[in-house]
Amino acid sequence: MHKNIFGDELESCCTSPMTGYFRDGFCRTDDSDMGSHTVCTQVSESFLEYSKSMGNDLSTPRPEYNFPGLNPGDKWCLCASRWLQAYEDGVAPKLFLNSCHERCLDIIDKNLLLDFAVQ
Repeated sequence: MHKNIFGDELESCCTSPMTGYFRDGFCRTDDSDMGSHTVCTQVSESFLEYSKSMGNDLSTPRPEYNFPGLNPGDKWCLCASRWLQAYEDGVAPKLFLNSCHERCLDIIDKNLLLDFAVQ
């Protein structure tokens, strides 16, 4: 069983658009996930612009990867290190903590996560 940051069963982040490293709706991970896609975010316009400026365009559809492109308000499993970088640059998106995998705690302090909770 995959656990969230509270030690409870990991909840689904989003299935529309389908998210997660394994594209199963969950921010779960394993050793093949070099980016640690473990934080369930609600992306904002400012974050999407920031991500694009950092070389990761999440708003443009990429049909060849079955990726519809994200819009402000969409939920998405984001790399923990990218979220932390966005936090340091003042544009971190809000989080759905019950859907954040416990492995994100290897990168992000739990108290910081709590400060950005949607729920």
